[in-house]
Amino acid sequence: SAGTGENTGAKTETASDWLAEDHILERQPDGHFYVSANVEGTNVRMVVDTGASVVALTGRDASALGLDWDEADIRQIGQGASGAVYGVPANLSEIDIGGFAREDIEAVIIPRGLGVSLLGQSYLAQIDTVEISDDQMILRAE
Repeated sequence: SAGTGENTGAKTETASDWLAEDHILERQPDGHFYVSANVEGTNVRMVVDTGASVVALTGRDASALGLDWDEADIRQIGQGASGAVYGVPANLSEIDIGGFAREDIEAVIIPRGLGVSLLGQSYLAQIDTVEISDDQMILRAE
């Protein structure tokens, strides 16, 4: 029940083994929430970025997924806090986070300047609830 501090079947992520209706991520010392995502069968560590419109992959993660691009494909794809963002549009067949599998996810490959891949709104908007409470982020499929 709300406000009692009871555990209602939710559990804290250890690997990416959450199958309950709620998935709880703990805020890390750097202030961010991280998740281990299964992207097209490959494990990818991502930071949850509610401000990112799409999933953004580092060049290294994109290569690990077998996604190829050419330097000529790189173009300005948006504006970030520090200016223009350059990358390559991509589409991911599936992202599965602890049983919350979503298909046909819009993404971009950011070959340079992105330290960790971002789990953005092209995935998050397909989850029923994304809520931050204190030092926890709760993802809920209803």
